[in-house]
Amino acid sequence: MKPTQRTGNQPKRAPKWVVILVAIVIAVAFAAAVYVRYHQTSIVQPVATKTAAKGPAAFNKHQYSLTNPTSIWVVVNKQHPLNPISYAPTDLVVPNIPLRVPGNETMQVRAVTAQALETMFAAAEQQGIDLMLASGYRSYSYQTGLYNGYVQTQGQAVADQQSARPGYSEHQTGLAADLEPVSRDCELEQCFATTPEGLWLAANGYKYGFIIRYTTGNENITGYEAEPWHVRYVGVDLATELHNTGVQTLEQFFGVSGGTTYASP
Repeated sequence: MKPTQRTGNQPKRAPKWVVILVAIVIAVAFAAAVYVRYHQTSIVQPVATKTAAKGPAAFNKHQYSLTNPTSIWVVVNKQHPLNPISYAPTDLVVPNIPLRVPGNETMQVRAVTAQALETMFAAAEQQGIDLMLASGYRSYSYQTGLYNGYVQTQGQAVADQQSARPGYSEHQTGLAADLEPVSRDCELEQCFATTPEGLWLAANGYKYGFIIRYTTGNENITGYEAEPWHVRYVGVDLATELHNTGVQTLEQFFGVSGGTTYASP
């Protein structure tokens, strides 16, 4: 059959070379767009990578005073007595936890310590761990009587290994606490470390701002024999930092002098 003749109303087709030219222009534009996008990404990417590579900010060791007796980071040892030596906290309270001697002066701690103890004891109880406060705050006069009693019965050399002289005791800050099982098993004895309560405390205390202050192997640094029952409140940030870094004493972490020899107040 013969092809149908085009009528005057039908549009003319574009020449083949025009179609090819348009296709080339579109292809070049697309390639240019891809190049620009890739080029921008290659410029931004190194900056993002560099930012992501930055580590966490260094721990601020100057956030709290190490000498002010009201500071939660105050370092008290045989080289660093409290100043004033007869310091007494103004915010002592009785925590809402099991107490060994209700009504006794030593059942008090500072308010910040009490709140942390209550939170920690509640968490421990949920895991079947029943703790009790054996001793908290001790005034200058109370510590005087306690220390002198050790001296009279065991001699000063032994007393200085087990008990602090008045004015040199963490208990006087209201930030320290001796803990024990409600059952009183291994009460203030080395075997507390192997009890379920002692093991839980050593593994979890940092989560609530507490550290085991006097640890095995650090007697020449802290000045005291190991006391797995003696915790010290320093706040969650510092307790976590010590836990993560493996540093066991405040003296080592802050570069503060310690030891077994007493300095004059």
